Amino acid sequence: MRPVDERIMETMRDEGNLTPQAVEKFGVCSRSHASVRLSTLKKYGLVERISQGLYRLTDAGRAFLDEELDASELDPRET
Repeated sequence: MRPVDERIMETMRDEGNLTPQAVEKFGVCSRSHASVRLSTLKKYGLVERISQGLYRLTDAGRAFLDEELDASELDPRET
């Protein structure tokens, strides 16, 4: 986990489903960096892709933000 990952997920919690372009619009990071980070977060089950380029926060992502889940306990998923 990187600090930007938590900021991306917090923005998703506050604003709803987001694309990498929307993450950039909210000033979190560049669209290209958001795309890479969202793919990584997806591998760990913290976000899910609901359509081409559109992501939403999962229950695990919410649990992480609520400090109910330690990211070090997560294993990457096959994609």
